[in-house]
Amino acid sequence: MTSARHKAVVEHAGRRRLIRVALPALAATLVTGSVVGLSLAGDVAAPEPSAMAGANIGAARSGTVISADMRERMEDREQSISRSARRVTIEDEPKPKGHKFSTADLNIRETPAENADVVTTVDPATKLSITGEVDDGYAEVIWKDEAYWVSADYLAKQKPEEETADGGAVTVGGFSSAPCANGSEIESGITASAVTVLRAVCAEFPTITSYGGYRGDGEHSDGRAIDIMVSGELGWQVADYLRANSGAFGLYDVIYSQRIWTAQRSSEGWRYMSDRGSTTANHYDHVHVKVF
Repeated sequence: MTSARHKAVVEHAGRRRLIRVALPALAATLVTGSVVGLSLAGDVAAPEPSAMAGANIGAARSGTVISADMRERMEDREQSISRSARRVTIEDEPKPKGHKFSTADLNIRETPAENADVVTTVDPATKLSITGEVDDGYAEVIWKDEAYWVSADYLAKQKPEEETADGGAVTVGGFSSAPCANGSEIESGITASAVTVLRAVCAEFPTITSYGGYRGDGEHSDGRAIDIMVSGELGWQVADYLRANSGAFGLYDVIYSQRIWTAQRSSEGWRYMSDRGSTTANHYDHVHVKVF
């Protein structure tokens, strides 16, 4: 064999050895890359989308290639979390599902409870947006873009309209708001809600001529209670009238003939009271009524 041919054979054999060495190494590299790609794509705990940029930088530094499928999954998850964050923000805002009207001076409270803080008090016939949520007799309303609570008994679907009744008396929600012919002198010492009850009773029972208002003891000391001086069957008519319209009037309690009705225990009806020792103390000669 000539020296030239011998040199060619040696060079060809060298190239074949290089190919045999390079192919396994290339195959190992491809297999390793595939395994890394599969691990990333199939891993249950995929990287957080917020760390996506960092993952790309880390991959670039290490030489690891993030597959197109993995990149798509990461982008989808990032969009999903963004949508969720937007939903939480939106759901925090109260959404109205209709509206109702107040039928009396109505307290708007922080929470659905009788002792909850009162944010404000609205007038009768005030239109309020409602959310549809109720809790233990209270309805959730929207006031100045915030969710609050009111007693559901004082809400009506129809607006109480003012109209002129026979004799020129003005009525709101079916109750007269005209001053009493007898008893109007006690209005200066009682609250607006108590005045509403007084005027309604005056118009409904014009034969009653005597009333009691503010005094410095018991439930009368804060101006939220009045006494309607009546006895016998007429007294029961007054007491039952008040109880039947307790929601519209915003009543706290009604007492007559040694029996008591309270809004808090309204489902129990009239309840007996202990003997206080006299006709007046046992409320046989007057109907006592107090508003919230």
